[in-house]
Amino acid sequence: MTNRNKGIVLLLISAFGFSMMAALVKLSGDVPTVQKTLFRNLVSAIIAFGFVRYNKERLFGKKENQKLLLSRSALGTIGMVLYFYAIDNLVLSDADMLNKLSPFLLIIFSAIFLKERTRPYQIAAILAAFAGTLLIIKPAFSLEFIAYAAGLFSAVFAAGAYTLLRVLGDKEKFYTIVFYFSFFTTVSLLPFTIAFYEPMSAKQWVYLLGAGAFATLGQFGLTIAYKFAPAREISIFFYSTVVYSALISILLFGQIPDLLSVAGYLTIFGASLYMFLKNNKEAAKQAQAS
Repeated sequence: MTNRNKGIVLLLISAFGFSMMAALVKLSGDVPTVQKTLFRNLVSAIIAFGFVRYNKERLFGKKENQKLLLSRSALGTIGMVLYFYAIDNLVLSDADMLNKLSPFLLIIFSAIFLKERTRPYQIAAILAAFAGTLLIIKPAFSLEFIAYAAGLFSAVFAAGAYTLLRVLGDKEKFYTIVFYFSFFTTVSLLPFTIAFYEPMSAKQWVYLLGAGAFATLGQFGLTIAYKFAPAREISIFFYSTVVYSALISILLFGQIPDLLSVAGYLTIFGASLYMFLKNNKEAAKQAQAS
């Protein structure tokens, strides 16, 4: 199997892991969002701790990277709480697709903060993705709009976290970054969880612990996939989460996305596919030129 195919397989596994995480979070029912987020990250922290110790790395990374690690973790924590809130209050595939806006926002943030050049085709893709977002959200001032806004802002904070990951690059091992983030989230949400703790049934414990395990599978799969192949060559396959989430929405929750939402999914996926093909075309030109 080529490295590219290994990357694709790992991305498909990662996408399945994140989709199952979202489904189990939703299945856990009326547990407070902060409590759900803490338990999801506690499991990830324990698993990542094992990887860090096994590889004899520093638990909290290098001293010079602390600001980046801390900022990445803070943005990621807020983004995850908002995403879980959206999962609880929206059709699962709607929440998932809104969160998948982060790659488009990453382009904007990279241009602003990392001074990376934004190409015309990327701007066109961002505008198309924004149009698709409006089809999903169907703006109206209601309680449901708050959940859609949470889904949208979860992508904003995720994009901020990914921007900082770009800056971190290979300065830290992936399992150190996962542990730092998971530990930070667990500790920062612990006071809120204690203050608003709701007793959980055995089934809810199983759902949330399972969500943590699947989230770790998704995180590790995503990180390792990009070590086998560049993001520009395989990233489109991560959008398989939307297919998984749509099927889970129908089979487990009886939630069928409306036609406008489906049109929004197709618009955002189309923008992603367009950007994916253009990235590969530019990469091929550069390879020929060199």
